[in-house]
Amino acid sequence: MESAFIHTPLGIAKLEGDEMGLASVTLWDEEIKTTTPIPEVLEDAVYQLQEYFNDQRQVFSLTLNPEGTDFQKRVWSELLKVPYGKTISYLELSQKLGDVKAVRAVAAANGKNPLWIIVPCHRVIGSDGSLTGYAGGLHRKKWLLNHESPAKQQSLF
Repeated sequence: MESAFIHTPLGIAKLEGDEMGLASVTLWDEEIKTTTPIPEVLEDAVYQLQEYFNDQRQVFSLTLNPEGTDFQKRVWSELLKVPYGKTISYLELSQKLGDVKAVRAVAAANGKNPLWIIVPCHRVIGSDGSLTGYAGGLHRKKWLLNHESPAKQQSLF
């Protein structure tokens, strides 16, 4: 498994993967030296993430190989269908998976997503429109949703 650390507007991202695909993208709060050169198996993922942050990419085209249970992988696969700039509630997501009673299990699987941004778990919100739970912190979830919004909000302060 190869790894690389890159700067993003939200902190340092660690990418891990091999010839089977990208296994994880996680965010680190501490300052870590970026990786140079980037391992060949991660070059495309790094390039696509840079495009995303530069408003040049809305859909990722990568081979993914995350570790998880079959249920988690079903949830993550459904998350990939949530379009850029759109959100879905945990209830809607569980309905799409065919079990409205699985809301808590869906939320737990969402929280275990190892592919930050690539599998857009930040696009899942509460049924009332609230920003609920995000492993990377609600400030990052808010930033990502604003980044993807067609009408970006300006900060007054």
